[in-house]
Amino acid sequence: MSETAFASLSLKPELLKNLDALGYATMTPIQAQSLPHVLAGRDVIAQAKTGSGKTAAFGLAVLQNLDVSRFRIQALVLCPTRELADQVARELRQLGRLLHNIKILTLCGGTPFGPQIHSLSHGAHIIVGTPGRVEEHLRKQTLSLESLTTFVLDEADRMLDMGFQESLDKIAEYVPTNRQTLLFSATYPDEISDISARVTRDPERITVTNTHTEATIRQELYWLSDDAERSVAVRLLLLTLRPESALVFCNTKRETRELAEELRRSGFKALALHGDLEQNDRDRTLSLFTNRSASVLVATDVAARGLDIEKLDAVINYHLAREPEVHVHRIGRTGRAGGSGRACSLAIEREAGKVERLEAYLGAQIDKVPLPPRALLGEPAYLPPMVTLQIGAGKKQKLRPGDILGALTGAGGIKGDQVGKIVISDSSALVAVSRRVLDDALDKLSQGKLKGRSFRVRRVDS
Repeated sequence: MSETAFASLSLKPELLKNLDALGYATMTPIQAQSLPHVLAGRDVIAQAKTGSGKTAAFGLAVLQNLDVSRFRIQALVLCPTRELADQVARELRQLGRLLHNIKILTLCGGTPFGPQIHSLSHGAHIIVGTPGRVEEHLRKQTLSLESLTTFVLDEADRMLDMGFQESLDKIAEYVPTNRQTLLFSATYPDEISDISARVTRDPERITVTNTHTEATIRQELYWLSDDAERSVAVRLLLLTLRPESALVFCNTKRETRELAEELRRSGFKALALHGDLEQNDRDRTLSLFTNRSASVLVATDVAARGLDIEKLDAVINYHLAREPEVHVHRIGRTGRAGGSGRACSLAIEREAGKVERLEAYLGAQIDKVPLPPRALLGEPAYLPPMVTLQIGAGKKQKLRPGDILGALTGAGGIKGDQVGKIVISDSSALVAVSRRVLDDALDKLSQGKLKGRSFRVRRVDS
């Protein structure tokens, strides 16, 4: 049996059976290198980029250590953002679906505190949350970690960059001394060394270096005459590559807002993601981008941390990242799962030294190519394939995705493959539909009924 086969691991039969049913046969490099140590009970510090399979690496350990018969909180997974916490909780539920009666709760900011207290009063096995909200529950004694056996810090570098150092230290005071600690990080700055020294005991250090080849990510560098040319360069690249989903990285919140506004004035469906957004606005922005109703997401590194966006066609570095490790993390968001992607970086003459340091870090030169001809600026911007509709009803009205899909595809309706992602919140729902059938979809939802009632339906553009 291959050493990289999941079947070679000493996992619970239910976990192995489920992995086989999910089609998970061979471990990724981070899983193959970390799981033997993790399952042996060692503390582990693992460095690997987003999308490398690290959630399953620590998730299988959490589930393996779990004693389902003890209805106590036995594992805590900390994540930098609500989106990543939700994603991790979903994957844990999927990995553990054959284990009987597992209860997993998410504790994140941006959502009401009261319902979380109510859920905690009924007990749980696993908590997945953000540091600020978890610390608040601990401080108010609505959360107890006295039975904890596994403590996980996911995207630890992002949590530190987002200012969660103090919260992490506070949470560590509530965690039992006798536990297993697993720390996963895409980069390894000095701050990670500091916190790992405080929370781990004799850890196994694992580093998985992901080198991107032309077969996965095509990297290109565009020399510009001055800073004023950056926004023009972004427009030219978008008009040339025409990516359905492009992520543009800026170094400041102001640049993020200004570039997104300029792209919108030029006809692109572009959105800005930065630290000043309220949680509801952040959720809406990400929904529109991930369901392909917006072609471009302009973001700062901090705002984009913890995001795991599928099928990202291109990454554009409006400015080069301040650190080479961050550059690798940025571009690693495209060319995922065996696909291909483009990574385009913009630079001016005074950044030549930064380019040299980046190439030394990568161990290869980045292709220097000229910008597309400026004549392209006269062409109209392209539109994304989908449009999002918002329905004035949600979980409180017992609305389910099947209700929306049925209303859209019923007699005389649109085709099922013309319906995209459906996201239902407490009081509203978002559904993506093909731009080609927008009017028909609006008519079906506006004139028909959901759960026997009529609800307000409107198009969401930003």
